[in-house]
Amino acid sequence: MNLSVKIGSLTLKNPVTVASGTAGYGEELSAFYDLSEIGAVITKGLSLKPRPGNSGNRIIETPSGILNSIGLENVGIENFLSHKLPFLEKQNATVIANAAGHSIEENVELCRILSAEKKIHAIELNVSCPNVKEGGIAFGSDIKLMRKLLTEVREVCTLPLIVKLSPNVSDITEFALCAEECGADAVSAINTLVGMKIDIKRKTPHFNNKVAGLSGPAVRPVAVRMVYQIFEKVSIPILGLGGISNVEDALEFILAGARAISIGTMNLVYPARAAEIAEGLSDYMTENGIDDINDLVGYAHSCGISPQ
Repeated sequence: MNLSVKIGSLTLKNPVTVASGTAGYGEELSAFYDLSEIGAVITKGLSLKPRPGNSGNRIIETPSGILNSIGLENVGIENFLSHKLPFLEKQNATVIANAAGHSIEENVELCRILSAEKKIHAIELNVSCPNVKEGGIAFGSDIKLMRKLLTEVREVCTLPLIVKLSPNVSDITEFALCAEECGADAVSAINTLVGMKIDIKRKTPHFNNKVAGLSGPAVRPVAVRMVYQIFEKVSIPILGLGGISNVEDALEFILAGARAISIGTMNLVYPARAAEIAEGLSDYMTENGIDDINDLVGYAHSCGISPQ
């Protein structure tokens, strides 16, 4: 029985990863299971210098999900390489580093540095970050800007490159195609949806940043639809995420076209869930006589009906 999947030149032992920003740098989850049991750990978004993140309220629960306005707080690339990465290496974890720069130049430098590190196996580029040199517009919402970013990053990135797409666009498939054309090895979909919370007592937005990212089971139907649509347009692998809580959710993404999946918000609720889903996928394959997990990827498309 084969649970391994390929993302570019990278082979994951199984399709289960933990999503960037929900598992720190792996240390938090290592108390609950062996990190080598899952396909990969995707790190918290990294910048060249440490970032303190947003001030004020940062997270609040919503029906079937959460809103977060963390602001990409992180320890910076130097601290990550010297203190966080060695821990992951000791755990025999497959490491996918998330790059979250606020300019093309910062992202290029991040990817250059990360590509030179043998302990890192792939890079996930967060194009939902605001480009400070372009008035704060997100790379992933302007296709010309994203193309320029990916073209320059691809020149220095020697590791498998995964582009994490924003769902806050009119047609996510156009951006997936752009990523493929620029040489990305895979795309991940979806990042958080933009949401908002108003404090009715203070009569003001709950977050200093006003808007925040919505994640959790509430976004899953949207994420599944987008993965399904992307699968019909691109040939590169898709890393599917958005509200995955159990084995059934993971299988839904795989059948829609995801080669691998990421557990996000559920890490905050049930830290051992990623390992349980990896085991659950194995059990499902045994029970249903499936020899290769890859045979399930995109299987739902055989019905011939596409979502509009």
